[in-house]
Amino acid sequence: MALKIDNRTMRHLWLEATGLGALPNGNLDVLQMIKDLGFVQLDTIQNVTRAHHHILWSRNQNYREPMLDDLLATRQDVFEHFTHDASILPTEFYPMWRRQFARRKMRMDKSKYYNGKAGPKARVDIKARIAAEGALSTMAFDSKIKGKKQMWDRPPHKVALDYMWHAGELSTSHRISFRKYYDLTEKVIPQHILAHDIADKDQIAWLCDQALVRLSVATHKEIKQFWEGADIKEVRAWAGAQNLVPIEWQLDDGTWAEAFGVSDIEQKLNDLQKPCNRLRIVNPFDPAIRDRDRIKNMFGFDYKIEIFVPAAKRKWGYYVYPLLEGDKFVGRIELKADRKAGILSVVNFWQEDGVKWSDKRHEKLKSELQRFAKYVGLVVA
Repeated sequence: MALKIDNRTMRHLWLEATGLGALPNGNLDVLQMIKDLGFVQLDTIQNVTRAHHHILWSRNQNYREPMLDDLLATRQDVFEHFTHDASILPTEFYPMWRRQFARRKMRMDKSKYYNGKAGPKARVDIKARIAAEGALSTMAFDSKIKGKKQMWDRPPHKVALDYMWHAGELSTSHRISFRKYYDLTEKVIPQHILAHDIADKDQIAWLCDQALVRLSVATHKEIKQFWEGADIKEVRAWAGAQNLVPIEWQLDDGTWAEAFGVSDIEQKLNDLQKPCNRLRIVNPFDPAIRDRDRIKNMFGFDYKIEIFVPAAKRKWGYYVYPLLEGDKFVGRIELKADRKAGILSVVNFWQEDGVKWSDKRHEKLKSELQRFAKYVGLVVA
């Protein structure tokens, strides 16, 4: 018999699992937040603040931007690599990431782009410079694109650095003004971590198990998508050897979906707390809303970020933040930071269909806007 979970309980379970259920205050442990989430996605766009900073601040508003950079610069606690995108991960996860290096290297070795732009010789020369000079950014190199420039094209040195970073030969040493500095992996990752050799099948088992732990309830596809470190066949094979709890959970439209739960799912449900009623401005790259299908099914919230959509075709706006109150998405807001003037402006605001915006709800949004503005050193216009 499958364990049935109603829609409201499923929402509460998900918000607790992703760290948006509790009040965003209390003792601050940045590394533990990253461990609990599994990873924090990095993003270059600085609308009000960059996504990785906003994600952490959303969970504890005592967080400040230099804290993540300091954590990376210690070369002990976190490292950068790819999940579904560039991300910060706890360094203790590094031994489980070796198959990810190998998978991405295999993919790049089959690519004309990587081998045509900057083949083995160029990579050896760049690596030798880094070994001799220490951590370098792309600014230390000056190779040029030859011939007609294509969209997303980059100079050969950037392609070579990218290849070695994805393959695990180089690692991010630190960042200055978000510019990445590359160093030899053995100079970045502690030796006792590098010496920890885990069999490939055990890496798969860990990736699948820890994805489900952080999802609480998931399908094979959702487990695969969490880290993007194992393919769907590997996930199915892992699941077939486990004693997973069959789940049926209620979608927002009242229908039911099949999935699996962690072994202690019943205890989790018994201990589940109601989410706090704080109104939150959620980053578009927040892990709680990363899987748009899951969020639509769970909350009835249809969300898409439109930064790559031509302006004339956008339904909402360039960088639109979902507004979460308790266990419901109640609206969307487009913000703009003018750092010269020192102000944070509301460009657009939309309430969700069927959601009444009382004076109290508007006051809650105003308070959160003021907290968000203060965090980045601005005032609300």
